[in-house]
Amino acid sequence: MGTRLFKNLTIATCDAQDTVLQEANLLVEDNHIAFIGQQLPMAEQIIDCSGCIAIPGLINGHHHLFQTLTRGLPVAQNVGLFAWLVNQYPIWAQLTPPMLYSSAQIGLAELLLSGCTTASDMFYLFPRQSGVKLDYVIQAAQELGIRLYAGRGSMSKGQSSGGLPPDEVIQGTDEILADTERLLSSYHEPEPAGMIRISVMPCSPFSVTDELMRDSLALARQERLLVQTHLAETLDEERYCLERFGKRPLAYLSELEWLGPDVSFAHGIHLDTAEIRLLGETGTGIVHCPSSNMRLASGIAPVVDLLAAGATVGVGVDGSASNDSGNLLLELRQALLVGRLRSGPTFSARSALALATSQGAKLLNRPEIGSLAVGKLADLAIFDLKRLEYAGAACHDPVAALLLCQPTPPRYVLVNGRVVVADGRLLTIDLERAVAEHNRLVIKLQESIAGAIA
Repeated sequence: MGTRLFKNLTIATCDAQDTVLQEANLLVEDNHIAFIGQQLPMAEQIIDCSGCIAIPGLINGHHHLFQTLTRGLPVAQNVGLFAWLVNQYPIWAQLTPPMLYSSAQIGLAELLLSGCTTASDMFYLFPRQSGVKLDYVIQAAQELGIRLYAGRGSMSKGQSSGGLPPDEVIQGTDEILADTERLLSSYHEPEPAGMIRISVMPCSPFSVTDELMRDSLALARQERLLVQTHLAETLDEERYCLERFGKRPLAYLSELEWLGPDVSFAHGIHLDTAEIRLLGETGTGIVHCPSSNMRLASGIAPVVDLLAAGATVGVGVDGSASNDSGNLLLELRQALLVGRLRSGPTFSARSALALATSQGAKLLNRPEIGSLAVGKLADLAIFDLKRLEYAGAACHDPVAALLLCQPTPPRYVLVNGRVVVADGRLLTIDLERAVAEHNRLVIKLQESIAGAIA
């Protein structure tokens, strides 16, 4: 890849001191950052970025890429989580390999075009005899050039056993674990610059058996993988756990030893003071998903309290059918605003940005990303502050402008030193063709649903 110099930048390093450099230069050599400062080193390619700001590539801690197929779905627009799921399970049961691949393409492209360079996706729905595999999500990520945590999700507790999902979309524990091991041997890249990593992600307390929760954690810890599940998202979930297990969701998972720096929970809204303290003491992570939480009227996560307790807090766009957007910069703006609504106006733009940079890197145990410094991997996004949306604000505080003002597409995005977005355009796939194919498959999905109902 050679050397590439981006000059005349504002650089928000997102380091421990929150250093911001003005009119600085950043040199990328192959896949890492080789220089940051005011000097002007030699390079094979020099790009003038006057009036632009560079930030670390954003890290999306929780997603369900396949749900781009059902975003905006009428039967899921005006209901809470449990009804939202029940209304969509029969539709998702019609999923095919081309649909999964296309939905991953669309969702990952949307993330890249918001400055995201690392995505963690949980795919948990495997209809019987469908041929659907996590491999299709991985293939899409490899083609687009984004760093991916491919979460082998799972559901093993169907309606016949007191779970929420229909039995036709669940799997047995042995089948789930065997496929996780297959993915691990086929794709996992544990080296520091690895682009694909496998994570273990049983879906939720209301769709997974105790056995699978225990065995998933045991496999993950044996192989040094990260684990994630949904937790404390809604009061319906809390009631379910109290009725089924006689305890609150976190107490249930704590009993199964689901705590520690290798564990993260998506949402973490309905937590009491003792639970927040426990998450902080154990270094357990929470992924804040504000748009989805508002869309489903689930509540607002206590982000400021969690951070004060010492918990790691990342941010995620969550599923495209509960957010209807995969724009991570917009998600940070939402996190900033709802954080202030819950905890007051001292929750700053820089604190919100940290959720998708330094905190996001900590959540994924990736010290080589999440900030801009010499020796770090060259995952970064560059935004043009001369645009209309930032007029005035960029003169006062260019870092805060990114979150306080209307989000815009990045001018450049680099992942592992490779330019995947240039002049606001995605370089790695034909996006117009991908969108057209996705819409064709959504129409096909609609027809298959109508046929199944008829």
